[in-house]
Parts: sequence; structure tokens; C-alpha cells
Amino acid sequence: MNFLAHIYLSGNNKMITIGNFIADGIRGKKYKDYPQDIQTGILLHRQIDTFTDAHPTVRKSTKRLHKNYGHYSGVIVDILYDHYLAKNWSKYSDVPLSKYVDDFYDTLEDNFEILPSRIQKMIPHLLADNWLLSYASIEGITKVLEGMNRRTKNRSKMNLAVNELEEFYSEFETEFTSFFEELINFSKQTLDTLQSNKQ
Repeated sequence: MNFLAHIYLSGNNKMITIGNFIADGIRGKKYKDYPQDIQTGILLHRQIDTFTDAHPTVRKSTKRLHKNYGHYSGVIVDILYDHYLAKNWSKYSDVPLSKYVDDFYDTLEDNFEILPSRIQKMIPHLLADNWLLSYASIEGITKVLEGMNRRTKNRSKMNLAVNELEEFYSEFETEFTSFFEELINFSKQTLDTLQSNKQ
């Protein structure tokens, strides 16, 4: 899953949310350098990724892209699924997406010093282009995919995946909706286990 889903699946604890958000930049046992709740967020992120990568519904989405994008297909599906989460946000949260995102940005800025340097460098771009809110529109997802393609020096051609998004829009949405219900339940159970283990 991509940024918005990971944040959402963290629950209401701000430090767990930060841990989940920064987890891709924390290798191996380096997570133990962080406070307990951030450690929990990092471990939750890793379990979410493992569950997602192995799930047959996600693999069905990924397979649709594999011919054109190879091993980048999983990254693309993560981004597309964030689009459906943002677009259908009111199904999953009583807090409007714009307020939810603003509150998260405030949390990042309040805890800026604890973020890894790679994440610190990313934050100005995240805020300037309001990535998390932009996921709700196809135009916003197009910009995200273009940015990802630039980061791969145009090797991935991820920018072209908006074509598959538009062509198979309802199929991807059905797969996301089905999978995300399972992921919400898995994440809650995982978070409960992680928090009970630390007590």
C-alpha cells in the first residue's frame, strides 16, 4: 500500500502513524533506535506490506500491469489503490480527507526532527503538491506516476499506467474495495498484537 493507506491503517496514535509513514526508509533492526510507538508503526508497516504482496486480489491487479511495467507493477498498484481510498474516503472515515491530511501534515512538522533525512527532504514536495489529497483525482494520480517515472530516470514508464487505470477503472476499484476490507481487519489485529507484546 502507499502513503495514505499506511497512515489510515495506523489508527489514532500519532507516533505509530509516523512510524508507519517512515518505515520504508528504516532498514533491518534500525527501527530499534526509535521510541516504542514509532517502532510499533514500523513493524505494522512491514506486516501490512507482507500481507499485501502475498494477497491473491492484489496479485490479480498487479498481473494486469505486469506485461507493460514488470516489477514496477506492485508499486503502481499501491498508488492506484491509494486513489480509490482517497476517492471513497467518506466510506472509511468520518473526518473529511482535507482535514485528515492537514492534521497529518501538522504531525509531521511537529515531529520533523525525528524523521529520517530522506523523509525530511521529501516533506517540502509532499506539502507543496499536497500529494495525499491529490490522490483523489486521476489528474493527481497522473502527477504522482509522472514523478515516480522521473525518479526511475524514465525506465519504468509508470507515467503511462494512467491508461490502464482508465481502461480498467471499475476492475481495479472492485479489487481494492474487496481487499481493503480484509486489510483493515488484518491491520487492527496486527496492531493489537504488537501493542500487547510491548506491555
